[in-house]
Amino acid sequence: MPADEAQAVLRFAPQSASEPVGKVLASAVANAEHNDKLDRETLVVEGAWVDEGPTLKRIRPRGFGRAFRVTKRTSHITVVVAERSGASSKTKERTR
Repeated sequence: MPADEAQAVLRFAPQSASEPVGKVLASAVANAEHNDKLDRETLVVEGAWVDEGPTLKRIRPRGFGRAFRVTKRTSHITVVVAERSGASSKTKERTR
């Protein structure tokens, strides 16, 4: 899927995870433009996945001197963008 189209889909998606994934996609596109000098229109999303991050362990005080453990889970979001295959040639090949 082209990166611009993926950003539009994420912008209007009702899921709560669409906002952070959209931010990561925008960052990946900006990095590809700045670091690799790629054109925004030729970028496509090759893959996206979420892995488990470190878990933060906290204590919640309860009654009678007890304490309950609260685990705050985190995640790593990875989005891979690449240049569309055949995007380097500006002219279309003609066949007869």
